[in-house]
Amino acid sequence: MLCLTSSSAVPRLPSPADRAGPGITGGAGNVRLSVLSAAARRSWPAKVKTNFSVPVTVQQSTTMVTVEEDVDHLPIYDLDPKLEGFKDHFNYRMKRYLDQKCLIEKHEGGLEEFSKGYLKFGINTVGDATIYREWAPAAQEAQLIGDFNNWNGAKHKMQKDKFGIWSIKISHVNGKPAIPHNSKVKFHFRHAGGAWIDRIPAWIRYATFDASKFGAPYDGVHWDPPSCERYVFKHPRPPKPDSPRIYEAHVGMSGEKPQVSTYREFADNVLPRIRANNYNTVQLMAIMEHSYYASFGYHVTNFFAVSSRSGTPEDLKYLVDKAHSLGLRVLMDVVHSHASNNVTDGLNGYDVGQNTQESYFHTGDRGYHKLWDSRLFNYANWEVLRFLLSNLRYWMDEFMFDGFRFDGVTSMLYHHHGINMAFTGNYKEYFSLDTDVDAVVYMMLANHLMHKLLPEATVIAEDVSGMPVLCRPVDEGGVGFDFRLAMAIPDRWIDYLKNKEDCKWSMGEIVQTLTNRRYTEKCIAYAESHDQSIVGDKTIAFLLMDKEMYTGMSDLQPASPTIDRGIALQKMIHFITMALGGDGYLNFMGNEFGHPEWIDFPREGNKWSYDKCRRQWSLVDTDHLRYKYMNAFDQAMNALDENFSFLSSSKQIVSDMNEKEKVIVFERGGLVFVFNFHPKKTYQGYKVGCDLPGKYRVALDSDALVFGGHGRVGHDVDHFTSPEGVPGVPETNFNNRPNSFKVLSPPRTCVAYYRVDEDCQELGRAGAAASGKIVTEYIDVDVAEVKRPTTKEGDEATDGETIYGGGKGSWKDDSGKKGMKFVFRSSEEDCK
Repeated sequence: MLCLTSSSAVPRLPSPADRAGPGITGGAGNVRLSVLSAAARRSWPAKVKTNFSVPVTVQQSTTMVTVEEDVDHLPIYDLDPKLEGFKDHFNYRMKRYLDQKCLIEKHEGGLEEFSKGYLKFGINTVGDATIYREWAPAAQEAQLIGDFNNWNGAKHKMQKDKFGIWSIKISHVNGKPAIPHNSKVKFHFRHAGGAWIDRIPAWIRYATFDASKFGAPYDGVHWDPPSCERYVFKHPRPPKPDSPRIYEAHVGMSGEKPQVSTYREFADNVLPRIRANNYNTVQLMAIMEHSYYASFGYHVTNFFAVSSRSGTPEDLKYLVDKAHSLGLRVLMDVVHSHASNNVTDGLNGYDVGQNTQESYFHTGDRGYHKLWDSRLFNYANWEVLRFLLSNLRYWMDEFMFDGFRFDGVTSMLYHHHGINMAFTGNYKEYFSLDTDVDAVVYMMLANHLMHKLLPEATVIAEDVSGMPVLCRPVDEGGVGFDFRLAMAIPDRWIDYLKNKEDCKWSMGEIVQTLTNRRYTEKCIAYAESHDQSIVGDKTIAFLLMDKEMYTGMSDLQPASPTIDRGIALQKMIHFITMALGGDGYLNFMGNEFGHPEWIDFPREGNKWSYDKCRRQWSLVDTDHLRYKYMNAFDQAMNALDENFSFLSSSKQIVSDMNEKEKVIVFERGGLVFVFNFHPKKTYQGYKVGCDLPGKYRVALDSDALVFGGHGRVGHDVDHFTSPEGVPGVPETNFNNRPNSFKVLSPPRTCVAYYRVDEDCQELGRAGAAASGKIVTEYIDVDVAEVKRPTTKEGDEATDGETIYGGGKGSWKDDSGKKGMKFVFRSSEEDCK
C-alpha cells in the first residue's frame, strides 16, 4: 500500500463531523487542474522501456498520509513522451488514487474487504439473526417494512450511526429467519421535510412488479433461497483467450416469439449457436434491473438485482455456468456512468433534499445528464465508492462473470460528458479543467480491484473520446482498462452506406479509420453497434438490401443485383473490420446473418408491442434462404482467427491502398488479406506484397459457393512468391514488401492467404506461423447444397464484370456439398 505526503489538494483524513463514511470528503474531488503546454496531435509512442511497480507501506500516523516512493516519473511517459507535458495532471490523479487506496486500507482493511459491501449492506443473515443496513444520512427516522411485519414498521425501527448508516438486527424465530426468502420488503423513512416515504432497499438483490398492472411499481424482494434451491456452479471459468471474439446479446429479445425470453431459454437455445459460430466470449446487456424495458437496460434502477423479466438470480447463474461449460467467457454490460431518474423504483429515490456529501449523486446541474434524463454519481463520496466497487465484486463473485463492458465511459471522464464535443486528438481535450478526476480515480480503483480479484478479467471501456492511457495498467499511470471499443468504425460504415456509392469509397479513409488507434492500447473492433439495430436506424444488411430482404432472400431464385451486392459487402465489411480494426472483435446478436428487422421494445409509440422485440433464428435455419451464407461466413472468419490467431498478432502491415482499383492488401500475423471493393473489375494476376517467401494458398474466400459467392477463386492453387528488390532495402521492394505473389481478385470479394510450410517440420506449418498452432483439419461449414454460378465453364466473368490483367487466373470450382469440410487445409494435406 503506497501512502502519500502531498499538498492540501490531497484530502485530509476525515472525521465523522464532515463526512458520511470513513474516507475522502466530497469536496476533494471538485479540484480542477490547470495544464501545461499540450501536444497538438495524438502520438505513436515508442515501445515500453520499463515495467513500473511501486513498493507500498501503510503509515501509522493518524494525522498525515506520507509517501514512500516518488511517482514523478510514470512509465506512460516512456510510452508517449508528449504525456510528460501534462505531468502535473498525471501526478495529481495518481496521488489522488494512491491516497484514496491508502485511506481505504486504513479504515476498511483494503480494497478487497471494502468491496465486500454487499455482505454488510442490504439484508444479510449473520449467525442467528438477520441484519439490514442502509446508507441514508439525511433520513430523520427509518424502519424496515414488508410482508414479514404486515408493512407495519413500528416494531422494526432502525438506528443511525455517526456515518449516516441505518441498521437493524432481527433475531431468527424458531431457528428460521424472521424475513423469509422471496418476501417483499421496503425501506420506510422520514426525510427532513417531515414526510414518510417508501423506497426499495438500495442493495436489494431481486425486484419484481405486478405484470398484470400497467406501470405497476417495483417491490424489493429478499432473495435468500435455502441451500437446496441455490444454484451451484459446476464448471470453472474458461481461460482468457489471446483475443476476445465477442457476441453481444440481449437475453430478453433473444427468443423467436414476440415475448420476453428467459435466462434458461437463452442458455439452452442461443449459447450453442454462439459457440457453433466460434465466438469465445458472450457480452450480456440489460442484466441489472431497469424498470423501463425500452431503455435497453441503460437506465438502471436496482444495481444489485438481476432483471426479473427474464428469471431469477439462480436462472442467471445457470446461464453463466452453461456458457462456461461451452468454453465461453461471459462479460456483463455494467452501467456505472449514470442511474435511472426513476424515484419510485430506483436509487434516485434516496436523494431527497440531501447535500452532495449525503447523496449518491451530485446535486444541481452537475448531478443530472440532460441528454440521458438520468442522475450522475458523486464518485468522491466514500459510500458511493463502496456501493459501486461492491457492485462489481458482487457480479464477479456471486455470478462468476469474467469481466465487464463499462457503458458511457466518455460521460464519466469529463465534466462536459462529451456533449457537443468533437474530439480531435489534441491532448488538451483530455487532460484539462474538464477532466473529472473523481471519476477517473474511481475507474482506476475499479480496474485495480477487478484484476487483483481475477487476473484474467476482461474489462472494456465504451469511450468515444480516445483518451490516451485509458487502456494502460494503473501502476503505469493509466486508467487500467484492457480494451476500448473502436467506436469510430461503425460510424464510418454508416456514413459510407448512407451517403456514398461504394464505387466512391476511399480505400485510404477505410484503412485510416480501421487502424487509427493508439500503439500499446488495445481496441475491440465492430462493424455495427446494437444502436443500429434499435428502431430508427438500420443494420448494415438492412442499409444494403432494405425491402428486398423480405422478397429476395430465397435461394430458389437467382439473386437480384441488390441482394448479390448486399451479401457480398456485408461479408467484406465485417471481415475487414475484424481483420484490421483492432485486437478483438464484437458482433451484436443477429447481425452475423443479416437479421432483416430492427429492434423495437414495447413503448407507447408501438402500442406496447413485443412484435419486433425478438430474433428470428428460423431465417438462418431455413435451408432455402440466403441468410445461411452470411452466417456461414461469420462462422468461418471466427474459425480463421481460432486457427491462425491473427487478432492477437502485433504484426499488421498495410501494403496497398489502391484508390483507382479499389483494392486493399495487408498482412496480419501470418496471413495476407486481399480486399477488392470494386463493383465490377476482376483482376487476374493482381500482384500482392508479402513478408516471407514460399508458397501461399487460400485460407478463407468470401466468394466461395458455401458463402453465397460465385466460386471464382481456386482453393487448391499454389501461389509462389518472387523476390522483390534488394534484400533489406524496403524502398527497392514492391510496396515495401520483400516478396510478392499474384492472385485472381474478383469484384466485391475478400480472400485471406496463408503460407505453406513445405517441409512440414515446424509448428508454424499450414500457415499458422503467427500463432504457433497446427491446423489439423478443415473447418466443417454445415450449409445446404448450393447452386453453381450460371456462367458456362470457361467463362471469365459474370454479368457486369470486366477482367483486368494478363496474369494467369486461379479460376476453380468448389464442391457445394452440405457439411463439406471447406475452409482450412490440414498440414498433412499441404505436404502431399
